[in-house]
Amino acid sequence: MQPILFLCHRIPFPPNKGDKIRSYNILKFLSQHYEVHLGTFVDDPDDFQYEGVVAEMCASSCLLPLNPKLGKLKSLSGFVKGTALGLPYYANRKMQDWVDMVLAEHKITNVLIFSSTMAQYLSGDRFTHLRRYIDFIDIDSDKWAQYKHKASPVMKLVYGYEARMLFDWEKKIANEFNHSFFVSEKEAGLFKSMVPEASDKISYFNNGVDAEYFSPDHSFDSPYTCAEKVIVFTGAMDYWANVDAVVWFSKEVLPAICEKVSGLKFYIVGSKPDEKVKALAESPYIEVTGFVDDVRPYLAHASAAVAPMRIARGIQNKVLEAMSMALPTITSPQGYEGINAVEGRDLLVVNDVDEWVGAVVRLLSTEENGSMGTAARSLIEKRYSWNGSLNRLKLHFDELD
Repeated sequence: MQPILFLCHRIPFPPNKGDKIRSYNILKFLSQHYEVHLGTFVDDPDDFQYEGVVAEMCASSCLLPLNPKLGKLKSLSGFVKGTALGLPYYANRKMQDWVDMVLAEHKITNVLIFSSTMAQYLSGDRFTHLRRYIDFIDIDSDKWAQYKHKASPVMKLVYGYEARMLFDWEKKIANEFNHSFFVSEKEAGLFKSMVPEASDKISYFNNGVDAEYFSPDHSFDSPYTCAEKVIVFTGAMDYWANVDAVVWFSKEVLPAICEKVSGLKFYIVGSKPDEKVKALAESPYIEVTGFVDDVRPYLAHASAAVAPMRIARGIQNKVLEAMSMALPTITSPQGYEGINAVEGRDLLVVNDVDEWVGAVVRLLSTEENGSMGTAARSLIEKRYSWNGSLNRLKLHFDELD
């Protein structure tokens, strides 16, 4: 098999949050077709226990520890250098030395970068002989621009700076590399409009779902009490966009729903809940689980899933997974973005508080939920397999061989 260098900003295992689900499935797919040499960082010491799992999929690998607190201090040098703050955060001399060594020893020509901050290891004139591909996933710079609107005055300046500098970097890499990928057709289309000179080198491959794993055919014991009628949110609960979503929903939407639906409980399922999320559990209508070994029982026995995202880019895995479990799902336009589904048939998309309340109440009190779950499952099986999506990636490599 041909060798390929795969650089990823975070160890692609376990696949328990958005970016790691995508990077894991990319690594798994690449390992079936190429001799993979993986360079990545480990920002949670507990994840070093998975080093062997990752190594089994690779011909060689370099996993370096990354201390988030030290990384944040390093990122401040971006203000001095006039660069995006994420670049010094991930800058590491040992990683650069390993990249240079692997390229020389294995005569690698194909390189895939996962996340724009890792492109620094292969940017510049000395790498122009390589075929360099980047998976931006989504437009990170736009995400920082969204954060800016919900931040304190000081942080508005920081986030505004990062949005501008990161876009300059994204633009540079898109023009320099052979091809850029995004998580959806809509995300790729938006970036084409922002960087028109590189539009012929920009495309996408969708996130997928392991439809066999997230299947309604599995049997699980219920984690809920019999008296509870449950709506559920799943996701990493130290991620700001998820925190913002559940806090807003709990304070602005849930009280009105509870007035109309007896026995309702909102479960927030995900690891490392932020202090703002933990505080929500003071309500008798909210349960914050923290880390769970398996989210599927919580999806299998819920009445509906909600994804009230207000800050988002790309495709929300939490929405695809709920739909794959045939669970009726309600989301915001931000959570719907990039998902090629029929609103009203496959899921519900709502905007303001009144629409949220009406949609949840209606879904919990009618037979509509059964047909919607069936339609959602059918869509996932037809359109969102990982192999189907990742074959689009492989075609680009094969075209140049």
